[in-house]
Amino acid sequence: MPAVVGVEGVAPGARGAGYPALEQLSIRTFRNIQRADLAFPTAGVAVVGENGHGKTNLLEAIYYLRLLRSMRGARDVDLVTFGADGFHLGADLARTGRRSVAVGFERASRRKKVVVDGAPPSRMSEALGAFPAVLFSPDDAAIVAGPPSGRRRFLDITLALTSSRYLGALERYRAALVRRNAALREHGVSKAAAAARAAVWEPALAESGAALTRARRTWLAEHASGYAELCASIGERAPAQMRLESALRAPDDKLEEALAAALEAQRPIDVARGLTHSGPHRDDLALTIGDRDIRTYGSAGQQRTAAIALRLLEAATLRRATGGEPVVLLDDPFAELDVRRAGCILDLLDESWRGQTVLAVPRETDIPSTLRRLERWRIVDGEITTR
Repeated sequence: MPAVVGVEGVAPGARGAGYPALEQLSIRTFRNIQRADLAFPTAGVAVVGENGHGKTNLLEAIYYLRLLRSMRGARDVDLVTFGADGFHLGADLARTGRRSVAVGFERASRRKKVVVDGAPPSRMSEALGAFPAVLFSPDDAAIVAGPPSGRRRFLDITLALTSSRYLGALERYRAALVRRNAALREHGVSKAAAAARAAVWEPALAESGAALTRARRTWLAEHASGYAELCASIGERAPAQMRLESALRAPDDKLEEALAAALEAQRPIDVARGLTHSGPHRDDLALTIGDRDIRTYGSAGQQRTAAIALRLLEAATLRRATGGEPVVLLDDPFAELDVRRAGCILDLLDESWRGQTVLAVPRETDIPSTLRRLERWRIVDGEITTR
């Protein structure tokens, strides 16, 4: 048996006690981590290692068990260590409704198996969000600076992992969208026939799409002021705003009819282009500071500020849904941030966070003073050891 890397937990009543936490993590041939069996302290750990040695891979392994896919958008086959047959991840969890979750992936068959509390779920989606966790990374700036798809993905993950109703609507919407697009692109049929076949999927799209739009509007209404307050706390002087940018303008109780009408009206153009142009898959999360779009005109610091505010809102959504403090994963979170912004963010985290923290940094000197209480681990070429 491999040696277990671990440390003693903190005393009862210390930060992290009483909240969901990782107890044990097992990793086999995942990216550059060949083998690791880790026992996590209750408060968390600071993982120190130079860039390229596997710090982010460790955080990705943890977050994979929440999302059941790569946080960086990689294919499962690309997560397997070079030359290995597949990967396996498993975790024992404390103080959650689920006690364990494990995922195995086989390269040859491209099959993935998920086990929760010793048994496979009837549907893989039932294993999503096995434990509440939020990941902060410098890559989060791409959510703000990148295309709308990244911001939609943020909304979908935040809402789907905290609402089974949203997850169900999202699954139904995506399935109907795939089938409508396939009908639009079908070869060997007339345009009239393609339009008729596409129309079959429009009631399902309208029903589930309306549910998604209502949920997104509700989330924005609940958190828009909090977003502005967080940006101000981090140091933005101009007022920050967050709103849903959608072609659907109807009131909530008329959304289904409005989307059905839009799909029908757009159908000839959709047939010509082979793509569905109406629906929440075209929405955007508009972020501004003052009257300027952050994506186009924001500085790198402003884009990082907005991204961190979004992650803090994700944490607030998890708290409300679960009643507990999410595990916070910090991947070199203050890289490229000026001292003032980093200090403000640390103050926010220190004031509000009471859960387990896993911090990954290149050097021990990068560990903020407020997190120096954490036990230290070191990673070199994918090998994790205690300090």
